[in-house]
Amino acid sequence: MRNTPLALAPAAAHLPDTISEEAFMIIDLSGKRAIVTGSTAGIGFAIAKGLADSGAEVIVNGRTAKRVDDAVTELKKTAKATPSGIVADLATAKGAVDFIKQAADADILVNNLGIFEPKPFADITDDDWRRFFETNVMSGIRMARHYLPRMVKKRWGRVVFISSESGLNIPAEMIHYGMTKTAQLAIARGLAESVAGSGVTVNSVLPGPTRSEGVLDFFGKMSKDAGVPQEQMEKDFIDQHRPTSIIRRLASPEEVANMVVYACSKEASATTGAALRVEGGLLRHIG
Repeated sequence: MRNTPLALAPAAAHLPDTISEEAFMIIDLSGKRAIVTGSTAGIGFAIAKGLADSGAEVIVNGRTAKRVDDAVTELKKTAKATPSGIVADLATAKGAVDFIKQAADADILVNNLGIFEPKPFADITDDDWRRFFETNVMSGIRMARHYLPRMVKKRWGRVVFISSESGLNIPAEMIHYGMTKTAQLAIARGLAESVAGSGVTVNSVLPGPTRSEGVLDFFGKMSKDAGVPQEQMEKDFIDQHRPTSIIRRLASPEEVANMVVYACSKEASATTGAALRVEGGLLRHIG
């Protein structure tokens, strides 16, 4: 989203010839420090890049030094402020403590860390339920518990939880995943209410099926097993499992990141307590 204008007026064809540049919005996050959890690849990396290209000092997070270093190196190619990385497993309480010791303050927190795994309900063990809850839910809770009060003291901050359309449209093939995504929606709304009038916003973003690293690996394996091209496998998935999709395709990580960068911007000051959809229109109900 580097220097990308977001139109605040009707389509360009209907604008007067004398329109000034001030009629458009340029997102500038210079001077802001942003943390993006689980951000070495996929949606998380796209968000980190969008924030970095908009001027934020981004802290990348992952579980291995190599992946974190590689992500930071890639960000440096276009970032306006110097990015850095912290190696920590935020699915654990110890990991959160280790991370916070290295970065005590932040202006922006994007809780992106998450896992998914198709599995029949009867086969989901107690350990599976705990693992999904610790990774997808508790990681964000622990981070918000530390950073949110500090944002309130500064009277400015942005917290975003990367949920999913699966939080409203629970997938029968991975109920444990859907449960965690619904929990994130509740947490984000509750936190927004808890900091009302503080200048801090808390929102959730709901991607639909997205061509992230994990999803591409998933479809790659399925296409190999079925002996069909991966593009066809992706199309069949949308047709069979997400038939209400209006865009009729998987979204790109950058399309999701665009929404997140906006939610983190100064211009999004009146957007809080919201569940912002980037799911291609597959959720049919309004609101």
